[in-house]
Amino acid sequence: MLRDRTLIGFMLAASLASTIGGLPFNALPVMLGSLADSFGLAPQAVGLLGSICFAGYLVGTLGAPLWMNRLDWRWLTLVSAVGTAGSFALSSVVSELHWLYAVWVLIGFFASTMTCLGMRILADLPNKVRAFGVRQGVELAVTAAVLFALPPLVIAHWRYPGAAWTLAAVVAVLGLSAFWVPRRAWTGDLSARAVAVPTGRQAIPWPAAAALLVFFLFLVGNIGLWAFLERIGAALTIAPAEMGLVFAVLKLLGGVAAFAVAIFGDRLAGRTAHGLVLLGILAGLALLAAAGSFLPFALGAWIWEFAFTCGCVLQTADIARRDPSGRAILLVPAAFASSAMVGPALAGQIVAGGSFLPLLALALLSALTPWLAALVRARRA
Repeated sequence: MLRDRTLIGFMLAASLASTIGGLPFNALPVMLGSLADSFGLAPQAVGLLGSICFAGYLVGTLGAPLWMNRLDWRWLTLVSAVGTAGSFALSSVVSELHWLYAVWVLIGFFASTMTCLGMRILADLPNKVRAFGVRQGVELAVTAAVLFALPPLVIAHWRYPGAAWTLAAVVAVLGLSAFWVPRRAWTGDLSARAVAVPTGRQAIPWPAAAALLVFFLFLVGNIGLWAFLERIGAALTIAPAEMGLVFAVLKLLGGVAAFAVAIFGDRLAGRTAHGLVLLGILAGLALLAAAGSFLPFALGAWIWEFAFTCGCVLQTADIARRDPSGRAILLVPAAFASSAMVGPALAGQIVAGGSFLPLLALALLSALTPWLAALVRARRA
């Protein structure tokens, strides 16, 4: 019983810490829109701010495997939470554009540290599918609550400064999870839960590296679709209120999907699970391709998001399972950041021809990758 409570405490603390890392990305469209309105920024400057945030995020994720196991995780959580909250607060008072760029680099960097730390802690837990499912569900549930409140209650009255201070306050509250974060890697022995892990420079096992590549390919096409999902709805003349409903429910369904995977745990492993994810994404994409009104567009987006989130959780757990040292899991945010930089740019080139169908085809090709990889692994085994 004591061991179960400890596992649950570690799981929730790591999930809340990781939620801090996901907030800048999940709130990015809303934050950039309020920045543009508050400071009169040109579209080029707004786009560059998003890219710069991901650049800082990528730097943090690439460096994390080198030093994460050497530091006290509790202090790291406190420092990173203070850094993220302070950067958001600072961004509300700067007026020069180049300083705004610098602050958003810091936001991305500190946020990535929190994401990597949460994943590193969860990688030590015995049921990895359940652990990462809970993490994804907690993150999306908190994000949904924040995004429900931010535009109508904060941005409408105080614009970007109010939004920045609100996120700073949310991060500060989530940072209290530091008191339940383990100081070092957990071994499963309650009497020795804070022990150092070998910090040598061994290479990441090739199965874990291959799983990371598969995850990157899975994300590229689907994040590209995410970037233009609103544009697909706009082309169908979906009303703004209906569009808001689509995206609000979409985030909640992502949380439901993550918790559903967490409930089934390691029973959802292998090619069968990836096959179900592929079928779900295919169904969602088919509805989006045939959509001519609100209902098929909404159903397609919701089914796609549900299956896509399940795929992310399953593959993250698979990466953790293939590298007991915990190094590979620290590169999951790097794979996400890289795909978030490549996918939307590639999608923009594809839809420049005037049709969204090639973009839907790209998302389907990306969704095929994990299933094919699982099929190859099963045949080799």
